[in-house]
Amino acid sequence: MSTEVESPSASATDVRDAVHEVAGRAKQAARALATAPREVKDAALGALAEALVAETPRIVAANAEDLERGERTGLAANLADRLRLDPPRIEAIAGAVREIVGLPDPVGEVVRGSTLPNGLRLRQVRVPMGVIGMVYEARPNVTIDAASLALKSGNAAVLRGGSAAESTNTVLVDLIRQALQSVGLPADAVATIDPWGREGVQHLMRARSLVDLLVPRGGAGLIRTVVENSTVPVIETGTGNCHVFVDASADQAMALEVTLNAKLRRTSVCNAAETLLVHASAADTFLPAALTALAEQGVRIHADARALAAAEAAGVKAEPATEDDWYTEYLAAEIAVGVVDDLTGAIEHIRTYSSGHTEAILTSDLRSAERFTAEVDSAVVAVNASTAFTDGGQFGLGAEVGISTQKLHARGPMGLAELTSTKWIVNGDGHTRP
Repeated sequence: MSTEVESPSASATDVRDAVHEVAGRAKQAARALATAPREVKDAALGALAEALVAETPRIVAANAEDLERGERTGLAANLADRLRLDPPRIEAIAGAVREIVGLPDPVGEVVRGSTLPNGLRLRQVRVPMGVIGMVYEARPNVTIDAASLALKSGNAAVLRGGSAAESTNTVLVDLIRQALQSVGLPADAVATIDPWGREGVQHLMRARSLVDLLVPRGGAGLIRTVVENSTVPVIETGTGNCHVFVDASADQAMALEVTLNAKLRRTSVCNAAETLLVHASAADTFLPAALTALAEQGVRIHADARALAAAEAAGVKAEPATEDDWYTEYLAAEIAVGVVDDLTGAIEHIRTYSSGHTEAILTSDLRSAERFTAEVDSAVVAVNASTAFTDGGQFGLGAEVGISTQKLHARGPMGLAELTSTKWIVNGDGHTRP
């Protein structure tokens, strides 16, 4: 049996039929995955990790085709960075797959249970979602992360990885399907609709009877399009307008190190800090050092009036921040910097402009930390730690399909448990209800 995604049959004469055919096969495959033993799923993942390492030259060659095409078509620098795969990155991706192998299987986990006074025995247990659709762009690592997490949690995955990564994703999906088939699982448990482009996404978003959950991961425009147009339930992975707040009591050497890490560790990712807020009492001493360090690293600074004055005094080039700057996820070497009067001002600023992803406070005051964590309503709130830690791998989840910024059953990094639902199992002894 070939592991390649089959072209639509002769009766599938349009894109809708083609996408529904792929999704229908995935739904059939999901039934097998739902009851697959952990050891079989882990064996498939182990085979995938080995294949990624063994096929590194093939993956790098395909990725080079995508990068060259991106350069010709003017692919944005931040997307090109996400698209690029080299041997160390591929080894890291394989390592994440191995981590997932070592994680507990969520399927069948008892969330809660009880015995009622009438003797009925109740259990709420985790079960797979079924078929998960992933829509993302220029992120070939997501191809592996999404497929691996879906497989371990007993789900099938239908992927749309975007034209920018088409060559890379073709190779990766083939390797995934080979790994599935090598242990007797259906290859159709992971498939791509990339051959049908953007029109294919439109039909995936409306395949409600075939797809159980849709997860968009990418820029604000992509996410908005999926959220507004999908009839399939969506978990929104929002943009990352992340904030770092330096409180009056912060250890300023530590605060500078954390700020630089949050902004500069990797500017193109959603957990990078986009706004720096500084308590007025710390501004005179912290801002000169922080702005100078950021400028020396080539960061473009958008500053409010007080931060702008500090930049001028320190001889650092900065420009006035506009209202739009406070809302912007730069995904580049840019940052908005503001001075706030107090903790209340910082919290209000974050409430107004944050995308609900990750916010950090740097402080030595326990009461300030407790108030910040209680009142800031984002998926992740950090105390004296970089926003860069908001990541499935860093949180011990092995990987993630995205950072959920909505408030349904999944919020924050989405790992194995977030790709499951639950069902109630009721055991009785001939019980009837009066």
